[in-house]
Amino acid sequence: MILEVRDGVARVTIDRPAARNALDSAAATELERVWTEIEATPGIRVVVLTGSGDRAFCAGADLREDNGLSGVDYWAGASGNGFGGLSMRDTLTVPVVARVNGFCLGGGMELALGCDLVVAASTVFFGLPEPRVGRVPLDGGVAGVLQQVPYRQAMEILLTGRRVSAADALRFGLVNEVVPAEELDEVVDRWVADILACAPLSLRAVKRMALAERIGQARRIQGTRTPELVAALRSADAQEGVRAFREKRAPVWRGR
Repeated sequence: MILEVRDGVARVTIDRPAARNALDSAAATELERVWTEIEATPGIRVVVLTGSGDRAFCAGADLREDNGLSGVDYWAGASGNGFGGLSMRDTLTVPVVARVNGFCLGGGMELALGCDLVVAASTVFFGLPEPRVGRVPLDGGVAGVLQQVPYRQAMEILLTGRRVSAADALRFGLVNEVVPAEELDEVVDRWVADILACAPLSLRAVKRMALAERIGQARRIQGTRTPELVAALRSADAQEGVRAFREKRAPVWRGR
């Protein structure tokens, strides 16, 4: 991770190898540390979160690193702050702007859902593909989409696992603005300037109230341990989905 702070603006870059664009456990831990550092720095008034390069904002968790963990094991060991320490975080009271420069998938989309404003390049695709590999987007994905997107469009995202274009994401209410890639920095800077024009204590108060509502509701959704959820997380299909992904083949679902 790269953290740069200047004139009250913290810029956090998810710096991953271009061939992967996914967060392994070490990178996720480092991103958690970055949020903690930002919270402890009073002069920071706004955060811009982005990915390095132009291929991906973040492609989620690294499926090559699960070490055979079941979905239940992953869920039990997950951070209470959500994916990347942000999607369910209730202690970061400065505004966070997502500068979505490339693919925003799985945990990457959960990160975007955890931000307050989202500006995306027109070439970007969003998605929660976890069901296509036998998993469930439980690090803020299900709750975030249900909160932020109308029901029909939310279920379109959650039940198909397919990718959503930036234009559709704007129509669904997932993003604030879609712009050509070459204008991304200019537009993000405009949003940052609007935030900096406001009283910082007022914004912290507003965000604290918003977090109390959003995270409270999200945790109620996430904490619902239905028999169907437990069965899905413990299933052979969950292991088959990851195995098929690694072997670059279509999974063979057995419903058990």
